[in-house]
Amino acid sequence: MSAALHGRLAASRRRRAAIVVALGLAPVLAVAVLAARLGGATPTVVVTLLGFVAVVAYAIAVSLRIGLADIVRALDAAVPGLEDSSDLLLAEPAGLTGLAHLQRERVAARLAAARVDVRRPWPAKTLAATWGVALVAAVLAVTWPVSPKGAVAPNSTPSPAAVAETGPTRLVANTLAIEPPAYTALPARSEASLEARAPQGSRLRWSLRIAPMPETAALAFHDGRRLELARDGDGWRGETTLDASTLYRVEVGGIAPLADAALNRLDAVPDEPPQVRVIEPERTLSVLDRAQPTWRLVFEAGDDYGLASARLSITLAQGSGEQVTVKESSVVLRGEGDARKRRYTHALDLAALGFAQGDDLIVRVAVADNRVPEPNVTRSASFILRWPPDLGAEASGIDGIVQKTLPAYFRSQRQIIIDTEALLAERGTLDEARYLARSDAIGVDQKILRLRYGQFLGEEFESGATSPPAAAKPDDETSNDGHDHDEHDGKPHAHDESEISAASHAGHDHGAAPGAEAPRFGDAAGVIAEYGHTHDHAEAATLLDPETKRILKTALDAMWQAELQLRSGQPREALPHENRALTAIKQVQQATRIYLARVGLELPPVDETRRLTGERAGVRDRRASLAAATPSDAVVAEVYGEVERGGLPDTAALEAWMRSHPERVDDVLGIVAAFDALRRDTACVDCRARVLDRLWPLLRAPAPAVRLRETPDAAGRAYLDALGTGEPR
Repeated sequence: MSAALHGRLAASRRRRAAIVVALGLAPVLAVAVLAARLGGATPTVVVTLLGFVAVVAYAIAVSLRIGLADIVRALDAAVPGLEDSSDLLLAEPAGLTGLAHLQRERVAARLAAARVDVRRPWPAKTLAATWGVALVAAVLAVTWPVSPKGAVAPNSTPSPAAVAETGPTRLVANTLAIEPPAYTALPARSEASLEARAPQGSRLRWSLRIAPMPETAALAFHDGRRLELARDGDGWRGETTLDASTLYRVEVGGIAPLADAALNRLDAVPDEPPQVRVIEPERTLSVLDRAQPTWRLVFEAGDDYGLASARLSITLAQGSGEQVTVKESSVVLRGEGDARKRRYTHALDLAALGFAQGDDLIVRVAVADNRVPEPNVTRSASFILRWPPDLGAEASGIDGIVQKTLPAYFRSQRQIIIDTEALLAERGTLDEARYLARSDAIGVDQKILRLRYGQFLGEEFESGATSPPAAAKPDDETSNDGHDHDEHDGKPHAHDESEISAASHAGHDHGAAPGAEAPRFGDAAGVIAEYGHTHDHAEAATLLDPETKRILKTALDAMWQAELQLRSGQPREALPHENRALTAIKQVQQATRIYLARVGLELPPVDETRRLTGERAGVRDRRASLAAATPSDAVVAEVYGEVERGGLPDTAALEAWMRSHPERVDDVLGIVAAFDALRRDTACVDCRARVLDRLWPLLRAPAPAVRLRETPDAAGRAYLDALGTGEPR
């Protein structure tokens, strides 16, 4: 590499670092002078050293960004004789060809003879502006007074001369001490302002100094309350409890009012109720696994100031029908964690509670905080543990002896799909007998659901009645797969009479009941009763349109196929049919029809005795009896319009409306304060704009209306006439 390049690189880096240091020391000087004015010698030394070190470090970092490639580009631009070949000086001579080596020597010779300065020039204007601003700031820091003349610190005691000084009435010192309620565990604090935000129930204490000394002093609240202040030497003191957010101002007697009599705001922060989150169980309704001896419950609760107690309410419902008995008890929970967030874990011993078949166990947790005098209590939703229903065994061949009843709740098609997928997922962990039993149980659920939806197509439900002799079938003629269905024309038909109660479709037994009277010859009613079917009557038919019937029939066919595969121990083949049935059921649920009764027009009777008599007694003008509806928020629109026109309306009606509609107003105190500022200065444009901004969200959007067509001018009428006739004008 050429020594000339390295020399110019070092010079460029030194120049760049010097420029950065010169620019950076100016603000460091200004900050050091300000620190000396406010803090003394130690802060000045610290600020100066830190600033100098930061500027030097930054200057070094900026200078190191310059490389040989930058010097080469600068030389090519400054010296035309180098022929843009200065980069050859960066290459190794051994690696160059003959022509390139010759060009490199020529460039090196010309560069040695050239007197070119590639350093960055000094930014004179920038340096002058930077140091000028820094010097002005330093002068201001030295000459500017620390505090205005006559000002008094908020908590300092003014001199007697200042208190006795005549002039406009002013508040020369004020302190607002806030003592939060003990249950919040928040420390007491003092504010040097008349406005504050504190927990609800805090104790507020004012300490005011007013010049000149008034005869009386009081705090006037916006709702009409008044707190008289007691004189304490040269000041005034008073205290009250912050029960709700409010506005107030300081009023004096015997002298002129305060120069600044604006309303001051006190915001009361209410104690939020505890937040309860249930982790276990995940669902509000759980079905007991008969192998589980306990029911595990896990809750989390949090509060802004702290939790007090948690209680678990336990309700055990036993029995059925009108013989239901209810036992209630409660358990105090002990949580883990700090006072503001705890986790509660409890396991209910089901055997100790007496939880048995057919019972429902209902639990609910109630968490209270430590608010005084009355705590906030939050109750969770109720969670139910239900004993699984006993589906019972198949009753093939003994339907006359065993009569099963429908479960309290039908299984849904979606739940059947979930159960089938769960069974397929557990296939590797179950033995063959258990796997087939689970598949058959899901098939029973599918059959119950199929029979339920079959009602809407007028199908005959299996009941416990005896079938006609011609249709009777011995037990040993059932299909070899163990399922109670036949195949006719490729479509399955229900013949299992063990899942649906006889009451679900009474009167559909076409066989002759034992002991019934034989039909007589020529008796039409007897013939219809023996061979007819109520589904053949239009009055007994379902009210579904043909398209809905078709979709429902598709769902039933899919349920048949799913039941066949499930009860054959092939749940994987049943899953597509189950999904197809669910899709069809969803389509049926969306199909609706509305039936309106046909009724004639019933007009009031005409009084014939008054015809052609000219008697108009009792006749009213219908148009005169109509009255325009008055919206409930008309007062807001009236006040808004008057303020917009430059007036100052009476806000009594508006305040009454805001009290009766708290859900419509987010910040009542803000509206009251805005109107108060406008009353004190009616010429204030900003105050009027703030009032309008506060009232705008309360205005209700106008109802949409048809906009009348504007009357066209001469050019518009000519255009419309040309469109109508088709001839230009």
